[in-house]
Amino acid sequence: QVQLVESGGGLVQAGGSLRLSCAASGGFLAILLMGWYRQAPGKERELVSLITASGRTSYGDFVKGRFTISRDTAKNTAFLQMNSLDAADTAVYYCYAKTDHYVGYDENWGPGTLVTVSS
Repeated sequence: QVQLVESGGGLVQAGGSLRLSCAASGGFLAILLMGWYRQAPGKERELVSLITASGRTSYGDFVKGRFTISRDTAKNTAFLQMNSLDAADTAVYYCYAKTDHYVGYDENWGPGTLVTVSS
């Protein structure tokens, strides 16, 4: 069973920065895709950023160059550096990982970490 452990959320003032981490553990052959989604109160969950095993990245349109995703493949860990945060970034951020197993693929979610940006 795959486990995703998130860290780095918290309270920050508008214009500030936070760095999220997500570490994966459990029985899998490889992590194919890893990253974050977020969900604000009353809104649907949306893509923040993803990174592939080869290092290709994608971002939600709202990011506008403010966030950077990276990955330590040896440690099965992904990082999200978030800069120039504003109140609209307040949400629960969920780590996501698509893992490769002997019998196919699996999609996994972390419990979420709250990011609160005060204006």
